[in-house]
Amino acid sequence: MADPEVGVTPYWELTFDADGDVNGGQRDRLLREVVERGVKDLIVFAHGWNNDRSGATRLYGRFFEPIPALAPNARLGYVGVMWPSMRFADEPIPDFERSATAATAVSGGPVLDKGTRGALLSVLPGRATLVDQISRMLDQQPEGDAALEEYGRLVRLLIELRPEAPGAVFAADTLTEAGPRSDPDMLHGNTAELCRGFARALAEDRAGSESEIPGEGARAAFGPPRAWDGAHELLRQATYFAMKRRAGTVGERGLGRMLGRLAQAAPGVRVHLVGHSFGGRLVSFALRGLPKGVRTVKSVTLLQAAFSHYAFAARLPHDVRDSGVLHGQQNRIDGPLVCCFSRFDSALGTIYPLASRTAGDARTAADLALPRLLGPRWGALGHDGVQAVPGTKTFTLADALRQRLPESGCVNVDASAVVRRGGRPSGAHSDICHRELAQVVLAAGRIR
Repeated sequence: MADPEVGVTPYWELTFDADGDVNGGQRDRLLREVVERGVKDLIVFAHGWNNDRSGATRLYGRFFEPIPALAPNARLGYVGVMWPSMRFADEPIPDFERSATAATAVSGGPVLDKGTRGALLSVLPGRATLVDQISRMLDQQPEGDAALEEYGRLVRLLIELRPEAPGAVFAADTLTEAGPRSDPDMLHGNTAELCRGFARALAEDRAGSESEIPGEGARAAFGPPRAWDGAHELLRQATYFAMKRRAGTVGERGLGRMLGRLAQAAPGVRVHLVGHSFGGRLVSFALRGLPKGVRTVKSVTLLQAAFSHYAFAARLPHDVRDSGVLHGQQNRIDGPLVCCFSRFDSALGTIYPLASRTAGDARTAADLALPRLLGPRWGALGHDGVQAVPGTKTFTLADALRQRLPESGCVNVDASAVVRRGGRPSGAHSDICHRELAQVVLAAGRIR
């Protein structure tokens, strides 16, 4: 039953729609065959921004490849989660060569390239007119702040930005006394100011990768950034917001409930959840969806997870009245929650905190400095690990592979030694297909 694109066996897929509903045939097959095959440990992997099955299965194949040899005596099974996410064409699929469309987009082709336009239409169906209007404005770049405000309005419509809608918690990283706090304020502010802030951050990050002189060095080398330079990034962040919300929905309403069914059908199976980028958010929210009393999840491994490093905190350092949206959920695991992070992840080290800062601060983006100067409030799990959770242990990758990992609680693993390759705009965000990271998954789950 090995999928030729994945290579390991037994392998199953679970396909979820945007509302978290699972393909019934795939579900029933998994529930039946996992018992028939005598599977003891089931590794369930959720991708981040792959908008088609081919890209996701190639990721799973590359990541799973070394595992059978690393655990030759384990009775393993593998699951690839398929959910309707997307990536921009200038972002590489993990550890694969960049596509021709990506190269075109980066080297001066259309601002909204064919691949990205197709991805938007795939994951946000019925919005072809809006995508055409946004594409036209990005190509023409009309002058004046009024044009940028119209662009911002179209982007809001594209992702149906309705913070008051039911399910807002699925997009939230933190909770206040009044309820979930999500990120849509980013698009309710002054669009021109936000675009200028993104443009400055991108220019300075680019200069920083090629020069030791930030700020003035960026302007000298590449010229002053323009508001439209940041407009493409605003669209990217708006789309990420939609995918972030969707990842939470699919995790809690879809995968979490599915794992409850699995616990009933195969109570002896040990489940190990793995998630990359927003897939890390998906598997984390699956913990919220587990039925009461289910202890089938034995480990969770997050690879460059794209959500707040305070998501599991009971109290936030900057406001003790607030908490992380997933606070205490690590206790639903009968084992550890292991968070792998890398300082070379530009997507999470540069743009994520900038977007988070503009999302949660009423001030304008006119005075935004380099994201690395914004402080820890805006950090992501995949850039510096779990924060503000007492008892969290931190290891280098070498130590994590040499020592026995804790059997419970939050564990940070600095994977910068291997997660280090990748160009703009994401850096090493997608550099996750490494034998060492597969070893971390096995160590987290005590799989031998």
